[in-house]
Amino acid sequence: MSVMSGLSVTPVLFKAACPDCRCRFELAAGALRLAIGASRRTTFYSFTCPECGSAVRKPAGERIVELLTGGGVRTLRLHTTG
Repeated sequence: MSVMSGLSVTPVLFKAACPDCRCRFELAAGALRLAIGASRRTTFYSFTCPECGSAVRKPAGERIVELLTGGGVRTLRLHTTG
């Protein structure tokens, strides 16, 4: 293991909002989950609102998927059974 001096790593934060309590906040990558399905309807991200505790699920288009995966959000690939 090597350590580089002089470098600092800034955690990635994502802006989000709760549709229930309408609170706006920033979440670290670890607070979000991304599910990638076979269609737009089955591709979404989710998180728990830090203010009211509601489970939030929102659709994720291509750009959102790109940003979340690039920022280190854990991703689940959904598979269909045929």
